[in-house]
Amino acid sequence: MKDGAFDYRELDRRVGALAAWLAAYGFARGDRVATWLGKTWIAALMPLAAVRTGLVHVPVNPLLKRAQVAHILSDSGARLLLCNAARAGTLEHGDMPADCILADDGACADAVLSATVVLPLSSGDPADLAAILYTSGSTGRPKGVMLSSANLWLGAESVATYLGLGSADRLLGVLPLSFDYGQNQLLSAWYAGASVAPVDYLTAREVVRAVERFGATTLAGVPPLWVQLLECEWPADTAARLRRLTNSGGALTRPMVARLRELFPDARIFAMYGLTEAFRSTYLDPALIDTRPESVGKAIPHAEILIVRSDGSPTGPGEPGELVHCGPLVAQGYWQDADRTAHRFKPAPAHSRYGGIAVWSGDKAKADAEGFITFVGRDDEMIKSSGNRISPTELEEAVVATGLVAEAVALGVPDPALGQAIAIVLRPSSTADPASIEDDLRSRLRVDLPNFMQPRHLLIRSELPRNPNGKLDRTGITAAALSEIGI
Repeated sequence: MKDGAFDYRELDRRVGALAAWLAAYGFARGDRVATWLGKTWIAALMPLAAVRTGLVHVPVNPLLKRAQVAHILSDSGARLLLCNAARAGTLEHGDMPADCILADDGACADAVLSATVVLPLSSGDPADLAAILYTSGSTGRPKGVMLSSANLWLGAESVATYLGLGSADRLLGVLPLSFDYGQNQLLSAWYAGASVAPVDYLTAREVVRAVERFGATTLAGVPPLWVQLLECEWPADTAARLRRLTNSGGALTRPMVARLRELFPDARIFAMYGLTEAFRSTYLDPALIDTRPESVGKAIPHAEILIVRSDGSPTGPGEPGELVHCGPLVAQGYWQDADRTAHRFKPAPAHSRYGGIAVWSGDKAKADAEGFITFVGRDDEMIKSSGNRISPTELEEAVVATGLVAEAVALGVPDPALGQAIAIVLRPSSTADPASIEDDLRSRLRVDLPNFMQPRHLLIRSELPRNPNGKLDRTGITAAALSEIGI
């Protein structure tokens, strides 16, 4: 029990005691309980404790501010908010539902540690609602994705299986626990009997130190975090500890893969694609990362991934279509939002082996003759310029591949002649010359890209803002870019 560490016997006792603490409030089965916490052990165990009590867990990202938190509490109808005194002090009158109880996490932890009563394992239906995960709200107010116990359990089993997790592994949990990718790190580690160290951090350098401190063998990230980590100094012994790197939330570029391979020669790199509505969709066998770095691979266990035309028929090799996710990992829809649920959750294509309800992602992808899938982009994000449909992802990868740019966001801006002109918002790499970055980049892109893909605007930033899940804040970046351009 040193430094806050505990074994599986103690984990089960604390889950049971936390469940008993929740049960003492007398909430009805299916009531929602929210946590607005950093990576405390209470936050980590609440997904299991709430289910054991028959309640629904609503994790709130600790980086969110009071207005966003108020929306989540109101929308979910939370009966309890568990947070610390500092966060509670930011709330204003009316931010919580009238029947919502505010509880202090310190008092909760004390009660659980001293508890003599624990709740036994639940006998609830695996199909019952277990959690509501709110998206970051990049296209409007956050919407709550409803996940069952079966969704969470099968997701944990699937990831633990294809990552090959075992009892000797130590996972460093740097992603938000309100993020399905971050929460699954806990569940898949526990499924495999591995250790997991949830860590809050402010700088990438702190992540490097945490890898050393906890002896981490596995590290998960999103592309903006990998960009920062690749700019850090990694002691050789620390880098050698990592045996497994996983990425989702955006594509790894060829230069990033090459640098990861150079820096972590003993680590297997898992490129993955997923969406909260269906948890995870695909992964690429690490043995293929050098030959197929642009691919997100094939379906994970318990998932069926189809690429279809607008009429639902299967596409041919190399033909772009909509990615549809079928099978038992599909969520139960959006909380109290029948219209958006009906738009995204629809009957599976006729040729699906699972049938039932599927997630029609809105993402464009294509598969080659061997079934390896490449992400193309969201149809509603495609840039339409002079009659051409241009993938922002393809543009961003080309810009970063020059070596002059660390991060980039491509977008279309209104243009009376072209329909849309291309704008690139970018952060230069540390090796780029600040005085000539724009001229140097345009020269390279004239060689690498056709005329219709040349950017009209290059907007250079020292930093690119991120959303609470650590991904680039494309909505904020776009708004600022349009304002600067004068649109």
